[in-house]
Amino acid sequence: MPSVNEHVLPRAGGRRPWKSYALFLAIVGPNLALLAVFTYRPLIENIRMSFYDWNISSPGSTFIGFANYREWFTREDTATIVVNTVVFTVVAVAGSMALGLVLALLLDRALKGRNLVRSVVFAPFVLSGAAVGIAFQFVFDPNFGLINDLMHRLGLGSAPDFYQQPHWALFMITVTYVWKNLGYAFVIYLAALQGKRADLDEAAAVDGASGWTHFRKVLLPQLRPTTFFLSITVLLNSLQVFDIINVMTRGGPLGNGTTTMVYQVYEETFRNFRAGYGATVATIMFLILLVVTVAQVRLMDRGAR
Repeated sequence: MPSVNEHVLPRAGGRRPWKSYALFLAIVGPNLALLAVFTYRPLIENIRMSFYDWNISSPGSTFIGFANYREWFTREDTATIVVNTVVFTVVAVAGSMALGLVLALLLDRALKGRNLVRSVVFAPFVLSGAAVGIAFQFVFDPNFGLINDLMHRLGLGSAPDFYQQPHWALFMITVTYVWKNLGYAFVIYLAALQGKRADLDEAAAVDGASGWTHFRKVLLPQLRPTTFFLSITVLLNSLQVFDIINVMTRGGPLGNGTTTMVYQVYEETFRNFRAGYGATVATIMFLILLVVTVAQVRLMDRGAR
């Protein structure tokens, strides 16, 4: 006589009931269909378009093979644009995560008015990037801006001309981006801190660990999954910044002073009407992101062992 378990569980090596597959398709199918239509199809179409010379206003296109890729790797402005992208991304990711962690540590304690402060820190993240860019134009204005006024009050002279010097312009948009998106890293780290293990903190206190030792040996290992998650999401968000750059500098000064790869996609596609070349830059960005993400996942796996 068969046991109860044999009626409930499928036999080893047996096939799953068709109802299980139907349920799986009913749950996962719509999501897969949306991904295929709105993510993978545009990605494949973008890669295909990168092999064509196409004026976006023209109904026809000409197949040119790898000519767009050869042009991108040999153009004089490519090095400047790549450096701008790397500098902006590294500083934005490191700055957002480091400051977000510091603020989360400061506000993860019983302080008067901490909920109000938490709201103030997170509020810029929900604001429009274009609105933030317009506001910070007045902050960095070399004649009437807030920074210039503060420097005069402190007897430090005039502020740099952020709109005429490429390195100061890049600094300007990076600071603006970090200020706007700081709240995202702050909230994620704060949630992670509130879920940390209290027994490990108590054990460290009993052992007499210093504040730095506790932070490095006890807290940071618990935050490793959160840091990994933030490193990917903040990286992806920073590489897609367009609105702040477009509002504040339009890719300048001096031509490409603050032009990043994503802004180059916009310029080539909608200003120079070279959709094929813009698709080439977008495809190169995708490949770079793919490599970086895979490397991050492998580093995370090694750290977890």
